Amino acid sequence: MEKPKFVYATYIRTTPKKLWQALTDPAFTRQWWFGTYFKTDWKPGSPWELIYPDGTITDTGEILEATPPRRLVLKWRNEFRPELKAEGYSRCTIEIEKTRGSAKLTVIHAMEGKGTKFIAAVSDGWPKILSNIKSLLETGEPLAKQKL
Repeated sequence: MEKPKFVYATYIRTTPKKLWQALTDPAFTRQWWFGTYFKTDWKPGSPWELIYPDGTITDTGEILEATPPRRLVLKWRNEFRPELKAEGYSRCTIEIEKTRGSAKLTVIHAMEGKGTKFIAAVSDGWPKILSNIKSLLETGEPLAKQKL
């Protein structure tokens, strides 16, 4: 049986190095992820938290792999929606490839168990979030600033 997963790829007119910075620098993240930011040192084995501007911890996990500026793998669990937290940990793989004049960003979010509610939630959230990072890097402004 195949694991439930979400896969999304987009091309962004930027370099892999700038895209990596946008993904991992809290000042950048706040601009395109509706004010939230990651708290971590981005080293394999380290914990991470995704935090709303009001201090609410939305998601947590562990850095499984970090290979700047090409690949980031996170163990990921939602913390603020009980029905999603109950599904346990997921695995989020972020891959960056240099292409002619742009960087290809691929996000693969998969669950070990059934995880259908979590995968449905990220399937709605990731396209909004990734559209924001694309717009920010290409135009200097995200598409939207409000919370998901």
